[in-house]
Amino acid sequence: MNESISGATAEIGARPVAQVVNERQFSVIDRFICGADRALHTLAGKAPSPLRPAPASGMENPVLSDAERKHAAGLMRVNHSGEVCAQALYQGQALTAGLPSVRSEMENAAREEIDHLAWCEERIQALGSHTSLLNPVWYAASFTLGAATGLISDRLSLGFVAATEDQVCKHLEGHLHALPSADNKSRRIVEQMLEDEARHAQNALSAGGLQFPVPIKKLMSLVAKAMTSTSYRI
Repeated sequence: MNESISGATAEIGARPVAQVVNERQFSVIDRFICGADRALHTLAGKAPSPLRPAPASGMENPVLSDAERKHAAGLMRVNHSGEVCAQALYQGQALTAGLPSVRSEMENAAREEIDHLAWCEERIQALGSHTSLLNPVWYAASFTLGAATGLISDRLSLGFVAATEDQVCKHLEGHLHALPSADNKSRRIVEQMLEDEARHAQNALSAGGLQFPVPIKKLMSLVAKAMTSTSYRI
């Protein structure tokens, strides 16, 4: 077996795969194996441990009515599904990226998205609900899109990240207004996610990403609405 694969296998039990990937120069096969491991964690409903503490740590649990709790859980479920898509998108793009610098950019963003995934999952559980049953579908579709854009060109791949993160930011801004007024814990998580996602979009453009035209962004918005409306309920 490839020496890097065997080394990664020994380390995965002690640390998140993302940290191992960051420290080694992996081949395409190595990255695929590590990506498959991360996919299993993402879709099994148990996200890897976050590198940063949850923004809402230490805050008192809000008193919510049943209707408010259900609504907040639905919104956080949508956010969690968005992070599942982000993981798949970045993994697909990192797998097919041509330039090492672009691959590194994707892997760095994916590590930060793991924090979001874990924070949302923890909050959903605290609200007494579950993650979306459709996450495997969203993961497969996003991974395919990410790998496809990476195969076409790094510039297109980075541009797709920037356009996607713009859509995510719009949804998060809407959730800040839609969350129950008393649910400061969910709101604090969303605020930090919004800050991180806006930075991801800017970083992708600064790295040479293509600026997508408005019609394509509108089409992406329609697709995103279909995902969010179903994930809110299922």
